Amino acid sequence: MFESLAMNAAILLALVLIQWAISVKIDDVSFIDAFWGAGMGVLAITSWLQLDAPGALATLLMVMTAAWGFRLGIYLFRRWSHEGEDKRYKLILKKDREAGRFAQAALTRVWLMQAVLLFAVCSPAQVGILASSAPAPITPLAYVGIAIYSIGIFFEWVGDWQLTRFKADPANQGQVLDTGLWRYTRHPNYFGDFAAWWGIWLVCASAGWGYALATIIGPLFLSFTLTKWSGVALLEKGLDKTKGDKYAAYKQRTSAFFPLPPKG
Repeated sequence: MFESLAMNAAILLALVLIQWAISVKIDDVSFIDAFWGAGMGVLAITSWLQLDAPGALATLLMVMTAAWGFRLGIYLFRRWSHEGEDKRYKLILKKDREAGRFAQAALTRVWLMQAVLLFAVCSPAQVGILASSAPAPITPLAYVGIAIYSIGIFFEWVGDWQLTRFKADPANQGQVLDTGLWRYTRHPNYFGDFAAWWGIWLVCASAGWGYALATIIGPLFLSFTLTKWSGVALLEKGLDKTKGDKYAAYKQRTSAFFPLPPKG
């Protein structure tokens, strides 16, 4: 398994270096967000391809991860293509860009750092696949994971679709989306990511709790970043400034993360 994981790491590094070179050429690293999901899909597929005889559980994990990752990657790539450089990365690299250190900073502070985090978050899928060669069966615990994953996929995919439609209507400029899934949680897409990866982790656990314990850093770190670091916390700082009282009222009645009935 360690040789296979090392191969995955080498493939990831090669892909990251290629994209870093592109980001330096176009002076924009923002498309890295699209690679976050797509890269996990790639690692799931490369793990599966290294098995001589993939079992049902390995194939299940590969499909779950690839479906989540490539859908998210395409969605975020299209958003970047339409909206251009992300303000977050402008801020992160502002001083380095002004000092002529953009290429170095883009590599160390963005691409390599996110590559390490991507590999860690995706570890339940990689390890679960590599541990599930034939005849590894789909267990009752795996079905629980599939159910949680399916809830996450529903919230993420539908939430993103509703947000895209909302933004496409000029009449909604400056307004707050508070209908559909956004009536029950301020971040259905982030909750969807959370549920999808805890579901994947449970499917990994069905291959053996030792594998699950070894990879629990993946869903734990993702949960932290979605709720406390670069997800809800960072996004809402900007929304508080741009949408003012409307967003403050929305926050008062709507759950920040877990879907709950609105207050009032």
